[in-house]
Amino acid sequence: MGFEERIDPELRDGLVLYQALGFEAGDLSGETLATMRTTSAALFAEAMAEVPPNDRVVRQDRTAHGPDGDVPVRVYRSVDATGTLPALLWIHGGGMIFGNIDQDDLGCDAYAEAVGCVVVNVEYRLAPEHPHPAPVEDCYAALRWMADNAAELGIDPARIAVGGASAGGGLAAGTVLLARDRGGPDVAFQLLVYPMLDDRDATPSAQEFGGILSWSHEHNVSGWKAYLGDRVGTDAVDHYAAPARATDLSGLPPALIQVGELETFRDEDIDYAARLLRAGVPTHLHVYPGAYHAWDLAAPESRLAVRMVEERMEALRGALQPQAAAPP
Repeated sequence: MGFEERIDPELRDGLVLYQALGFEAGDLSGETLATMRTTSAALFAEAMAEVPPNDRVVRQDRTAHGPDGDVPVRVYRSVDATGTLPALLWIHGGGMIFGNIDQDDLGCDAYAEAVGCVVVNVEYRLAPEHPHPAPVEDCYAALRWMADNAAELGIDPARIAVGGASAGGGLAAGTVLLARDRGGPDVAFQLLVYPMLDDRDATPSAQEFGGILSWSHEHNVSGWKAYLGDRVGTDAVDHYAAPARATDLSGLPPALIQVGELETFRDEDIDYAARLLRAGVPTHLHVYPGAYHAWDLAAPESRLAVRMVEERMEALRGALQPQAAAPP
């Protein structure tokens, strides 16, 4: 069967989002990328104009100090929340080349309410204007800022999770590796939603899903080339850029990895989950049959999307609950 025939029937209409964003183009660079950025911003603004303001969550724009200057972050906290809370550093998607914190406002509101945590959404710099290591260093700076300002933010520094979707999932994995290798901050959990992990594009699924109306193999090549330039696919790429290249995954926090059956990231995500498990890292892997990349955004009311989000919230609640005190 072809790609569209394999898609869960409830998700098929969601492909119009990819069409509206201009994903029928294969090479996402130059003027095509500029147009996509403009189009995505316009479509988002149009959609948000129909959404009533959320008076249940307070949003506050702040800045974290990064290696090359200030990094914008947005902090979300439920108005019903009291006391010291767990926290989630959230990293948006966009193939390393587009997207911004605004696009995930509603999702971050949902995390703050459903999990009962403070959410910090980071506006990292984008490639190709800012290639590796700028984006992952911005994300690490936001994590560092959360830990350093935990008291002011009302955060329990022992209960900080790092999560992201797509490129944001890859950056989340890279940020967690940086935190381990630099001796902190401590991370309690990593939420990797269809993460972009491997610049080598050598898996069967990376080759299988070319020319599709979704995040295709060709789009993935565009994103990695923008992010890594001439280094892409070579031994010059480090594991903070492409976490699938990490040879040692020990000492990392527990993980949930979610990925669709019908997407280029499928096999690299399955492999990363297996390697985490072999390294002794408690890991949940959920592969969703009939799902293409970012189906939860393209078809948010589908049963598959609702279940995926519920499983994500449940995993975060379980990972970030207060730890029982050790017996005397």
